[in-house]
Amino acid sequence: MQVITDPSACPVFEGGTVVTIGVYDGVHLGHRALIGRVQTMAAELGAASAVVTFDRHPATVVRPESAPKLLTDLAQRLELLESTGVDTTLVIHFDEQRANETAEDFVHEILVGCLRARAVVVGHDFHFGHNRRGNVPMLQSMGAHLGFDVLGISLVGDEVEQEIVSSTRVRRLLLAGEVAQAADLLGRAHEVRGIVHDGDKRGRELGYPTANVGVPADILLPADGIYAGWFERPNGDVHATAISLGRRPTFYEDARESLLEAYLLDFDGDLYGEAVKVRFVARLRGEAKFDSIEALVEQMARDVDDARRLLS
Repeated sequence: MQVITDPSACPVFEGGTVVTIGVYDGVHLGHRALIGRVQTMAAELGAASAVVTFDRHPATVVRPESAPKLLTDLAQRLELLESTGVDTTLVIHFDEQRANETAEDFVHEILVGCLRARAVVVGHDFHFGHNRRGNVPMLQSMGAHLGFDVLGISLVGDEVEQEIVSSTRVRRLLLAGEVAQAADLLGRAHEVRGIVHDGDKRGRELGYPTANVGVPADILLPADGIYAGWFERPNGDVHATAISLGRRPTFYEDARESLLEAYLLDFDGDLYGEAVKVRFVARLRGEAKFDSIEALVEQMARDVDDARRLLS
């Protein structure tokens, strides 16, 4: 996949492109279905398939007080987009200037000037440009004059709930701890990334040494609780893992932030400083406060057994 980060330095697309536009946070199954339509049309037209996305969620600039936490950072999003087989991804730097750009200017600069679009495929409720004034009818009107077709399609729904597959819905499931259901919509387990850092080493004292993973503040973590999942090291080794995510109420009364602690099954080694990936497969239970250290350790043993059984 070709990644472009400067719209003023686009390569020449001899056959033009078929383009879709969006944040594509999570690159879930709905996104993949839409990209599949782009690829089919591109093949029919002899054009390149292209995704236009942004280096941050536009809401962080336009309405930072209500911007959503992200399912994927930019690096992970690009990896997932590459896995779709799309030919080109244009990453646009989103700032105040871009937020104030008119929809018409965006079309001329990005779709026509950079990508030489022959067709644009977006959701039927797609909006863009300053004050979200751009929409599918406006794109169709401009396309008729500038030489590109526009397809506004209904977004994909899942077979069980008959509800649209969306990043918002995935976030809602994760915030409820429903990581298995979120995985059904993502087409993969929800993954967070971070650096292993020093903790209070209490897990080692309890007989369950854990890797404390520092996840960036703008990335969405599931609800507090105990999970079974996978832990991937930089060398590609993957380990079955019991994950504790929460505020450790047995030891702390007023901890404000959730801590991600991963106990790697059948592993003994130093993980400090490693950039790792943690994937959530299933929620085992909610977080609880225990009356004694002994009761906590007994429950931890059951959690590890449950994780091992589920992941085996």
